[in-house]
This record gives sequence, C-alpha cells and structure tokens, in this order.
Amino acid sequence: MKVTLPALDTCESSFTPLVVLELAQDVKKETKEWLKNRIVSKKEDGGAQLLFRPLLNKYEKETLENENLYLVGASKITLLLGAEAMGLVKECNDNTMRAFTYGTRHNFKDYDDDNDDFLTMAECQFIIKHELENLRARDEKMIPGYPQAKLYPGKSLLRRLLTSGIVIQVFPLHDNEALKKLEDSWYTRFTLKYQPLDCIRGYFGETIALYFGFLEYFTVALIPMAVIGLPYYLFVWEDYDKYVIFASFNLIWSTVILEVWKRGCANMTYRWGTLVMKRQFEEPRPGFHGVLGINPITGREEPLYPSYKRQLRIYLVSLPFVCLCLYFSLYVMMIYFDMEAWALSLHENSGSEWTSVLLYVPSIIYAIVIEIMNRLYRYAAEFLTSWENHRLESAYQNHLILKVLVFNFLNCFASLFYIAFVLRDMKLLRQSLATLLITSQILNQIMESLLPYWLQKKHHVQVRRKVQALKADIDATLYEQVVLEKEMGTYLGTFDDYLELFLQFGYVSLFSCVYPLAAAFAVLNNFTEVNSDALKMCRVLKRPFAEPSANIGVWQLAFETMSVISVVTNCALIGMSPQVNALFPESKLDLILIVVAVEQMKLMAQNLKEESQESSKKEEA
Repeated sequence: MKVTLPALDTCESSFTPLVVLELAQDVKKETKEWLKNRIVSKKEDGGAQLLFRPLLNKYEKETLENENLYLVGASKITLLLGAEAMGLVKECNDNTMRAFTYGTRHNFKDYDDDNDDFLTMAECQFIIKHELENLRARDEKMIPGYPQAKLYPGKSLLRRLLTSGIVIQVFPLHDNEALKKLEDSWYTRFTLKYQPLDCIRGYFGETIALYFGFLEYFTVALIPMAVIGLPYYLFVWEDYDKYVIFASFNLIWSTVILEVWKRGCANMTYRWGTLVMKRQFEEPRPGFHGVLGINPITGREEPLYPSYKRQLRIYLVSLPFVCLCLYFSLYVMMIYFDMEAWALSLHENSGSEWTSVLLYVPSIIYAIVIEIMNRLYRYAAEFLTSWENHRLESAYQNHLILKVLVFNFLNCFASLFYIAFVLRDMKLLRQSLATLLITSQILNQIMESLLPYWLQKKHHVQVRRKVQALKADIDATLYEQVVLEKEMGTYLGTFDDYLELFLQFGYVSLFSCVYPLAAAFAVLNNFTEVNSDALKMCRVLKRPFAEPSANIGVWQLAFETMSVISVVTNCALIGMSPQVNALFPESKLDLILIVVAVEQMKLMAQNLKEESQESSKKEEA
C-alpha cells in the first residue's frame, strides 16, 4: 500500500492515506475543527480514532486549489481492532475459517507483527468507512455552524453531513502500484485465460469479484451453446422450424448452469471468508426520513415512518405508474409491428436490394427505442423507490430491482413472445432476436465504457496541464492523483452489470433455438465486456468501497425465475414445431398433455434439487 506523499510538516501526518473526504467550498472553520476532532478522538470519547490531515499544507494552499480535501488513514492496531469489531473472517493456521480477534491474532495465517499485508487494502478502506459511518452524535443538537442541520443521540454524523451537503463525497484512493499489477494480470494483455479473481477481490472487494466471477462463468457456460449453435445455424439456416433439438438442449442448459454456479460461488466465498461471516446490523438509509422516535429493537432515537403510509405509496402511486409504463411499452411494440408490416409491403412491391436492407430498419429503430425507454424508466423507478421511503438499503434495492426487472422483461421480450406465439412467424422471430441482441450489445459497450473512457481521458489531460504549471518545489504526485480521482464518475454498484447479463440470459435461453448464433454473439460480447468493465473499474470510475458478499443476492433468484420462464417457453416452442406435430396428426390434446407433462417434470426436478440443497445446508449447520 505505497503512495507517494509530499513533504510533510508533522509526524502526525506521516500515514498512508486510504480514504479522501471532500467538504463543500463554503464550510465554516468551526465545522472543520469539530469534524476533525471527532474523527481523531479516542473511541471512549466518541471519536473514530483515525488519522486525519488536509491534502494541502498551509504553504501549498496559497498556490493550489481544492483546500477542502482531506486524507484519512488509520494505525495498524486501529485497523485490526476494526476487523474484529466487524467480524471479518480469516484463515487460521489449521486451515479453518474463523472470525478474526485481536487477542488471538497470531493464530491466523500470514499474520506477523511486522507484516502490513494481513488485511487487504480493500478491507482497510472498508474498515475506515465503517468507523466513519459509526461516528454518532452524543450531546450535540446540531452540526456546529449549521443550526438547521439537526442532530439527535445515536445519529450517524457522516450520513447527516452528506445529506446536509457539508460533505460532498467520501471515496477510497487507488493504490497505483497495486493497480498496475492488477491491470497487467487482468486485461492489458489480451489473452484467453481466467481472471485473477482473488486479486480482484483483494483490490475491489467480494461484491465486485463475484460479479466478474459470474461474468466469467456465464461466458464459459455459453461456449457449448455457441459450439452447437454454429453448425446448427449453418446447416438448417433456411428451415426455421427445425429447432426441436436445440430447444431441448436449452431446457437442460438453462437450469444446470445456475445450479453449478451456486456451488462455485459457495466455494469462492468460503475461501474469502464471507460465506460464514455474520451479517452486520443494517442502519437506516441516508435518505430515510420520518418523525423522531425510539426504535423498539435497538432502543436508539431515530426517524420512524409508519408502514401503512409506505404501502399506500406503493399500491396507490408506484404500482399504477409501473402499469402505465408497461402499457406504453406495449403501445410502442404495436407501432413497431406496423413499421414491420410497412417495410415488408414496400419490399414485396419493389423487390429491390435497397428495400431488402430496409426490412432490418424497424428492428434496429425498435432496439434503440427499447434502450432509451429502459434508461428513462430506470430514473423514474429510482425516484419512486426513494419516494416510498424504505428504511433499509436492502429493502430499497429489492423494490428497485423488482420494478426495473418487470419493465425490462416486458419491454425487451414482449415483441418476441408476440411474434412466437401470436404471429407464429419464425423467420421474423429470428430477425427480431438477432437485431435486438446485437444492437443492445453495441449500445451498451458505447454507453458504459467507450464514452466514459473518452471523457475521462479528456479530463486527465486538463488536470495534468494544471499540475505541470505549479511551482517546481511542490511534490504534486498525491495532489494530482486525488484531484483526478475526485472528478471521476462514481461507481453505482453492480445493478446495471447484472441487469445486462440478465437480459442477455433471457435472449439466449428463451428463443435462441430459432437463432442459434445468439450464444456465439453473447460469448463475443462477454469477452469484450470483461475487458471494458475492467477498464471502467480501474481507469474510468472512482474506486468503490469494498462490500462483503456471500453470493450474488437477489440476482440469483432473478436468473432462476428466467430459467423457469425459459423451460415453459421452450416446451411451448417444441409443442408448436412441425416435427412434433407430425407425431400426433390426429389428436392435438395428446400433444398438449405430453408437453405439459415434460414441462412439469422439468420444473419438479428443479425444485427437488433446490430442496435437497437446502436440507444439506441445514444438516451442515
């Protein structure tokens, strides 16, 4: 954890900066002094017992801007005691995984009094964040200098400072040396190899490492589909109805890959110590508001908000709004089909090459409109979910994910279901699926990685020009790093990344039997996605705080739900195929019963497997 430091005035300042705290430009001096005292004071005095100093000393402030940037670090013993308080799990000398305790620190593998690498930098920054968030008001009734910023005993000071606009942001610093090593082993050299997930976890934490692990696993799992789909596509390209074998493979594949992932995920998180880590008590969200009262569970004074008011907001406002958006999505879909009919009639009348190209234009326009609608709806969903005033971050995320998934599923797949089961036009289904999948992948690559990277490079050039114009006697290495990173975009979590994979999983598992190249395009996209996401994490966005995770959370349920829908869809497609219909020329009822029986057996086998896994977990516990 080496960072180049400028010349320092006091020995108190000689610490490795791990976290940056940015205050608003007009913050009063008494507020700064009060905040500094609370951060550096001892625990028994209500402080965080951390190390704290301005980025610039008094001489540099006369030359440079950004005097409201502060560096936060911690001594080794503070970090170790913080690891114990948070229940971090580490590997012992007997190869077992146990919660770390300072008193038995010598029983843990790789611990040494002279070794500063026992805790990863991500863990150290997470501990500092935890200590800052646990700074709580004691006797203060308000933030000094800001009488409108009220406090009450037990209130998190950092959350109040953020919501009051006094603190602009708090973010962890990159370690340039460790980052360069990670980049060299991760994405700078384009080679077909597994990702260094343990190194990613050590630098960014378990949540991000699990996302990249799932992305890698899903890409590898797509390869058999791509290998089978390529010759299948080439040899039966013009015969759109010969998809029974591929649909049958889809039935098995969509279920098996998720079960195998569960095992691999459990192995990884056990090795990282988060599988057996105790869950921390969840604090109220920063945006949660209500009437001050006593929490009956914690005994602390905090805002209380009646549950019935939240339910009224959900069912009387949010639910009707979501239904209205779904209706609008279906209305746009019908406009798309009108455009398809117009393009087809134009081509049939003229028969020229130009009109044959025009046949793909409606699908491309519709794919772009879908992406725009998804992004606009996302903003509306975030506003509504925040307005519902959920107390916990987990509840907020669950309601947001539900809103977004319902709309995205209908918006992206409604046209495909309509073509498959109402129009029963397999040629149009193949064309629409191909256009939607490829267009969405191209747009996501541009919007998520290429455009932000270009903007960030442009900003880097401007900052470096300013730094080069400084006085020669100032070591501006750390200053330049902090100023560059504070202007970077903030990583908002793995939500959008998992959502992209969820939709891709839907395109591949639902209807790829009529377009077998879907898996091949998904594999190609994911190979570039790994590198673009890695570039985004390392060079485009601020380093996020690490968050311990035991699994991919509610997204596992989302993928399993999509798997169930895939089973039903593929069974229905098999039942509609001419080959299967030829086996039952007299009685369609027998065909329907057999398809339903196969579908139920598949779902029953899936449920039995899940129940057996749950029972084995209980036995182990």
